[in-house]
Amino acid sequence: MSHPLQVTFWGVRGSIPMPGADTQRWGGNSSCVEVRHGTAPPIVLDCGTGARSLGFKLVGEPGRQLELLFSHFHMDHVFGFPFFVPIYTPGYDVTITVPAFSEDEAREKLGRYLNGVYHPTRLRELPCSVSFRPIRSGRSFSTGPFEVRALSLNHPGGAMGYRIEAEGTSLAYITDTAPFARPGEGVAAGEEPAQGELRVIEFLRGCDVVIYDTMYDYGEYLEKMTWGHSYPEYALALTKVAEVSHLVLFHHLPDASDEDLDVLSEKWSAHAEPRVTVAREGQTLSVGQTSK
Repeated sequence: MSHPLQVTFWGVRGSIPMPGADTQRWGGNSSCVEVRHGTAPPIVLDCGTGARSLGFKLVGEPGRQLELLFSHFHMDHVFGFPFFVPIYTPGYDVTITVPAFSEDEAREKLGRYLNGVYHPTRLRELPCSVSFRPIRSGRSFSTGPFEVRALSLNHPGGAMGYRIEAEGTSLAYITDTAPFARPGEGVAAGEEPAQGELRVIEFLRGCDVVIYDTMYDYGEYLEKMTWGHSYPEYALALTKVAEVSHLVLFHHLPDASDEDLDVLSEKWSAHAEPRVTVAREGQTLSVGQTSK
């Protein structure tokens, strides 16, 4: 029997968490996504503030092992790590994948945030078992039923996207990134892919689901082109050329209210190739079909 990938959104917001009355329905926590396949240890993508609630759920389950993959270390993707309960649980085995050239560099990058200055805990004092896996663009690794590949993105300071496959089902997590072509060029302009887009299209080729940074609308993207975020029309054009089945709009603008995201969802809900949905905190997607 094969199992679908179960993808749960614990944080969908970008730049800064935005709890409050205006974000209750779509969610105000920053980036954190859980990926499961059957009874295998889960993969956790980024550790924004959504990781706090996820951590409480995980320690209530029988398993004591997980894979944590960081896309990069801007604060909205790290806020939740010092409050992620599994790292304080003796007997828990946490493997942390970091965009880095070596294990020492990976440990040092994360250790900047748990150093006794920005948080009372120091990385070396954690009671769980922590190991580090450095990852570079174009490299891959296997863990349990998962095959994971990495791709460098277009973001200030760098960021890594991940493609996760298990039993023929595929998911890509692409945040944070600006477009890979200039305005008026490439796939979003209805032209042949620009040189920078070709490697991304091949990376996404045939994915069942792509979670993509669409923080801005097009007008705001033009105002903030160097800030490292994209917009829905670009994500749609790129994933269509890559023959992706389902695009999930992610990393929502802090100022986007529930009503704003209602409008965004209504705008794209009728799109069929690829299907488009807006990421909602607490939502679980079943990727792939169970078969006997």
